[in-house]
Amino acid sequence: MKPFLIGLQFLTRFKIVRQEVWPDDQFGASVAYFPLVGLVIGIFLALLYWLTASWVDSFLMAVLLVLAEMIITGGLHADGFMDTCDGYFSGRSRERMLEIMKDSRVGSEGIVGFVFLVLLKIGLYMNISGPLWPLLIIMPLISRWLMSWTIVRFPYARPQGMGKAFADNAPAYTLQVATAFLLLAIPVAGLKSILPMLFAFGWMQWANIHFVEKLGGVTGDTYGAITETSEIVILLIWLLQERIGVWNLL
Repeated sequence: MKPFLIGLQFLTRFKIVRQEVWPDDQFGASVAYFPLVGLVIGIFLALLYWLTASWVDSFLMAVLLVLAEMIITGGLHADGFMDTCDGYFSGRSRERMLEIMKDSRVGSEGIVGFVFLVLLKIGLYMNISGPLWPLLIIMPLISRWLMSWTIVRFPYARPQGMGKAFADNAPAYTLQVATAFLLLAIPVAGLKSILPMLFAFGWMQWANIHFVEKLGGVTGDTYGAITETSEIVILLIWLLQERIGVWNLL
């Protein structure tokens, strides 16, 4: 239970316990429960959708969903995405890119990237015509599983940092437990969950391999970038399979 609470406290603004300093082994153990934290986030988003869908239009609904996720997570992943944009698109050396990403100030690349990220999410939400609640539940679940995979499977770029505490102390069983939680997406969304999972996984693998080549590894900031961009992929594939009627063709 404690590793889950650590993950919940780190990845969201939900503060179930007041403890703020955790042993490294418990910090690492929480990685297995990141998808479960994503499921909690998804349930809150689905609840918001259920409460408001009947009296707001598609634009306002999309804005509310993007804003709600940002509030729930405290903008943690968006901040990492912006820092990654600043460093990656700076065109500097590997060492300088990592320095820029560590800087708490947001540059122009980060701001532009964030604006496009938000606009894409809003636009994709608005264009999905079917019920959103299954998507809202599985999207954070899948994206946090991808974060768990990234932490376990890809080397950390810096000699120290908060992300390294996760990477160095994640137990051997981490991905087995995380994947068991990931499979909860199937009873929620059925076959419609399969393609978003596969495409998001493919994106995550490609992006992380690229980060390793460019930065020498992944960082806490790229964890956030993977989470945010994989949600774009999930939304896009959900929309495309809805428009094409993929499962109606089988």
